[in-house]
Amino acid sequence: MYINETKVVVRYAETDKMGIVHHSNYYIYFEEARTQFIKKTGISYSQMEKDGIMFPLVESNCRYLQGAKYEDKLLIKTWIKELTPVKAKFNYSVIRENDQKEIAKGSTLHAFVNNNFKIINLKKNHTELFEKLQSLI
Repeated sequence: MYINETKVVVRYAETDKMGIVHHSNYYIYFEEARTQFIKKTGISYSQMEKDGIMFPLVESNCRYLQGAKYEDKLLIKTWIKELTPVKAKFNYSVIRENDQKEIAKGSTLHAFVNNNFKIINLKKNHTELFEKLQSLI
């Protein structure tokens, strides 16, 4: 299984009055980590879109275990948990680098759709891309 690692440093603007990262920012971290995951495997979102494949988010969740603070260095581990011809589920583990504690974990579920947002079967319509994603599990 391929696991990508993306590093993020918490910016001041991402914290709230309590001095911890606002919960909504974890989804931004997940998006950055997923984008880096895709890039590092030789796949590009922009090329997928040019090929008529959209990858909308249809479900997300995050469990917050501990708070991150300004200037904390975070490591986001990302992997594909589940893949079918019509959807992919990514899992994320957010680790604070200075103490190696997992501070959050989550997942996002994405559908494969065409430009009209109709579900497509990636295995049938874009076999090479499906096989590339499948090889990462």
